[in-house]
Amino acid sequence: MVYQTYQLLISGEPSKTLLLFIFSSTVCSYNFHWWLTPTSVHSSQRINWAQRHKGLHHFLYLTGLISCIIFFFLLREHWMAIAFGGILTFLYSAPKLPQTFFKALKKIAIGKTIFLSFVWMYVTTLLPVFVSGTAFNTQIFLFAVSRFFLIYSICILFDYRDRDDDKADGIRSMITYFNEKGINRLFSISLIIFTATTIALYLFNFTISDIIILLLPGVIVAILYRMAKASYSDYLFYFILDGLMMLSALLMLVRKI
Repeated sequence: MVYQTYQLLISGEPSKTLLLFIFSSTVCSYNFHWWLTPTSVHSSQRINWAQRHKGLHHFLYLTGLISCIIFFFLLREHWMAIAFGGILTFLYSAPKLPQTFFKALKKIAIGKTIFLSFVWMYVTTLLPVFVSGTAFNTQIFLFAVSRFFLIYSICILFDYRDRDDDKADGIRSMITYFNEKGINRLFSISLIIFTATTIALYLFNFTISDIIILLLPGVIVAILYRMAKASYSDYLFYFILDGLMMLSALLMLVRKI
């Protein structure tokens, strides 16, 4: 996804240090979140595996954290841009910490999926722009908004799947707050904004081929929406839906080859 940002918005190749930092931070945050995640109301192979391998999650979290610190030092001139993403990443998992202060965040974490979606967008779109020194413009803004609402549409389905866990754990979210009609409307609005901003990129030197490839994941998630709301399949969520976030990037890479 970072390579796609460079291909479409930034001249030159991505910094290897930045790529290693993003890889390390992903390993760190992902394993930190699963290390803190208790048992689920709806058991699955993925949940059971995570419960049996807490030690591995802890090891990978610490390994990722150490690597993050090393690469953060190498990118220290961009510390403000990096720290901003780090704070938002932490806010997503913070309500799972046992300390009273962090537990209190459960009551106000109604935007937790917004944090997660924004971090995915920020790290793969805006952070490369800031680190490369590229001037911010309308094209970058539209691409960032498009990417955010695609990711958010997918995250709505993850939140819907996890709504019983969130309720049991006392965590408020948009999905636990809204009824079915409200959730459907939120999903529809997200996809509409994603579609509109993606098509608008045609006005800024994106080709028709680019637009079609960028729109394809949104079309697929719309088709899968009803199925995903009725499913707890690990393969559907962690392979297909998660994979849709990077589908357009992979297709553009294949096209380039």
